[in-house]
Amino acid sequence: EVQLQASGGGLVQAGGSLRLSCVASGFTFDDYTIGWFRQAPGKGREGVACISKYEGKSYYTDAAKGRFTISSDHAKNTVYLQMSSLKPEDTAVYYCAAHHRMPADYYCSDYTPDAGNDVWGQGTLVTVSS
Repeated sequence: EVQLQASGGGLVQAGGSLRLSCVASGFTFDDYTIGWFRQAPGKGREGVACISKYEGKSYYTDAAKGRFTISSDHAKNTVYLQMSSLKPEDTAVYYCAAHHRMPADYYCSDYTPDAGNDVWGQGTLVTVSS
């Protein structure tokens, strides 16, 4: 069974850091683009950071630039999102998703992931207190 398992969320004070993990099972990342998306209360889902091994690229949306780092460990079939300098507006449920061979920039900023075409993980809640 193809699955993604996201973890690492929690409560942190503004200015703090968290590292989210996304573990894949049933497939390998080599031919997939992996993205972190988030949805804040009352808002739509937005891309945060995406990475694609086949392109050798990562992409950050404005929400993440300069503060978040996406990385992957293919031996562990895991993608990480290191988040630093967290702000209250980063509070959201964070999801990881995977799509076969899609450019990372397109996946993060222009594409709308859906359950029919993407592998989704369950969300992990990040709460940043002021």
